Amino acid sequence: MMTPSLLVLPSLLLLSCTYVEPLSADCPKDCSCPTPDSIFCFQRRAPAMPSGVPALTKNLYVFQNGIETLKQDDFTTLGHLEMLDMSQNKLSELPDRVFGPLASLRNLDLSANQITHISQESFAGLDLLERLYLYSNLIQTIHPQAFDDLEHLLELKLQGNQLTSLPALKMPSLLLLDLRFNSLPALGPVDLQTPNLECLKLAGLGLTKLDEDLLGGLSNLHELDISSNHLSTFPPVLREAAGLIRLSLAWNPMGPLRLEDFEQLGELQELDISSLSLQGFPDGFQHLFPNLRRLTVAENPFNCLCTLAWFPGWLRSQQVTLGRTEETRCHFPPLNAGKVLERLEHRDFGCPTTTTLTPSTVKTTIQPVVPTTLPSTTQAIPRPAPPKPSKTPSADSDSKEPPPPAPPSPTDDPNTNQKFLLCPSNICLNGGICLLDQQGHLECTCPTHTSGAYCENIDDASHPDNNAEEADDNDITPEATVIPAASPDISPRLVTSTSILLDLHRYIEARPYIRGIRLTYRNLSGPDRRPMHLNVPATYPEYTLRGLRPNSTYTVCASPLGETSAGDSTCVEAHTPSQVASTTGARVEEPHLSTMLVPALAILLLLVLIAVAVGVACYLRQKRAKGHLDLDCDPAQLELEGVNGGVENGALPQKPGEPDLSPSVVLGLNGGLEYEIPLMQEHCATNNMASLKPSYF
Repeated sequence: MMTPSLLVLPSLLLLSCTYVEPLSADCPKDCSCPTPDSIFCFQRRAPAMPSGVPALTKNLYVFQNGIETLKQDDFTTLGHLEMLDMSQNKLSELPDRVFGPLASLRNLDLSANQITHISQESFAGLDLLERLYLYSNLIQTIHPQAFDDLEHLLELKLQGNQLTSLPALKMPSLLLLDLRFNSLPALGPVDLQTPNLECLKLAGLGLTKLDEDLLGGLSNLHELDISSNHLSTFPPVLREAAGLIRLSLAWNPMGPLRLEDFEQLGELQELDISSLSLQGFPDGFQHLFPNLRRLTVAENPFNCLCTLAWFPGWLRSQQVTLGRTEETRCHFPPLNAGKVLERLEHRDFGCPTTTTLTPSTVKTTIQPVVPTTLPSTTQAIPRPAPPKPSKTPSADSDSKEPPPPAPPSPTDDPNTNQKFLLCPSNICLNGGICLLDQQGHLECTCPTHTSGAYCENIDDASHPDNNAEEADDNDITPEATVIPAASPDISPRLVTSTSILLDLHRYIEARPYIRGIRLTYRNLSGPDRRPMHLNVPATYPEYTLRGLRPNSTYTVCASPLGETSAGDSTCVEAHTPSQVASTTGARVEEPHLSTMLVPALAILLLLVLIAVAVGVACYLRQKRAKGHLDLDCDPAQLELEGVNGGVENGALPQKPGEPDLSPSVVLGLNGGLEYEIPLMQEHCATNNMASLKPSYF
């Protein structure tokens, strides 16, 4: 049987874990003294300082006590005190020289009180003070000489007050200065005379620019926070701040970032570029930061397409921690919208299949599309004309067309090891041949009598009498119904009876800093001529207008998104052809695109053969089973997904029951892969002020 003493032992152990018995008989009332030199007075609920604090006390914590007033007599006997924490009380003022007796004090925490003013002698006598925390008060004014005697001060925290001006801080030893969430829109080098400062926090001050001289005098700066301001562009002075280790640019209306902004910031270990309305990263971003350990890009409307496929793998390979992971999600395309970016696989980004040609093998791989830079001029190389048909053609020559000329092989030049990739179709107009090298640069090889970056111009000097013969020899098929005489910034590349594929390459290249394109189109031939407006991301070189009326003339205008002036608007007209009904009842386009008609007819013939085969099989099976010829198999149920879907532009088939989502964004450089619905909205994010969460350095 257990003795009574053993029964009492667990209760004594539990009591010893929950209550700390004062170690000194001199411990003040309602306080605890775990060590001889430390006193904790927590939630004591008294308007004045505790009495009877031992003279040898070094650390005194009197937070959340409800203290309203201070007097010098409260500290007369505390000459050995080094740490005083009076945070979260109800102090509204600091009497002059109230801390004078605390000659050894090094740390003073007065945060989360109700102090409104700092006088010249509020901290008189604190010659050894190293850390002063005044954040989360109601401070409106500070005397110009309030901090002059604090020559050993290392940290000064003033965030979360009501300051509209700042006295000149002459502090040669200061390492950390926190001014966040005050109203100080103009800070200059006179305000901060702190040559050894390592950490500067200027978030939420209302800054519209960052003074170059201000940072120019801070050669020892390692951490900078300029988030939640009104900086419309990347501060040029930061391009030379090579010593930065931590940088926060979040919540600024900066728009797209450029690679040159970060080229000198190779020492960065932590970077926060959240809420900048970023749709992606500048090309080469992943090669800039060899020392990066934490990256925060939350609350950006990312376009999770092939150009961003490198990102999740890069995070893993470089062991970079992604901050606020759950808030870093895709905005576009609809297939990925709302998904966490870091958790996507490479196949989720819809990278196109590219084919690499070698003399003996053909290798197909999935590669991210490199943003291309189209050359301003294109070398026109005449395409060799196919041989004319013989007067006595054989059966083979009647059924086969002359093969098109093969693109240049990398083996043509023994000194060149460059591999050429097959371009997506319809890049080059008028029968031109497109080449895409490993760097992603496009070049069109134009036939005779054509010129331009895309072979879009037809030479008018050709003899009109020989037009028909030249058309047969060169097999030139225009890929757009309308080809403007000049080369406008936007042009219709492909026109069908219900859609117009717009080429926006030149428009985007001429305006590299726009955040989007506003398209306005209207039908000049129909009864309803009201304009339709669409917003298109500035990262896509092509766009397809769908749901148009056949045999109509449309005018399409483009202007920078968000601009109220129409002075930068570019317009073009295009005519949609009429539709022709085939003998099978299917609606097909007029035969103005010979390169697409032959595949379409082949697919249609394949479907007819499949339907006949299925019908015969079902017929025979029913005949054996029931002895009659009733057909219970509907060949339509055996429709092959993707076979009789839209072949126009390589569109993905629409599943039964899905709504017709139009218009659609067409990525011209991805082999015809098409995503429905443009994602660009007028406002992608709101710059709400971040909540103040004071914390120790």
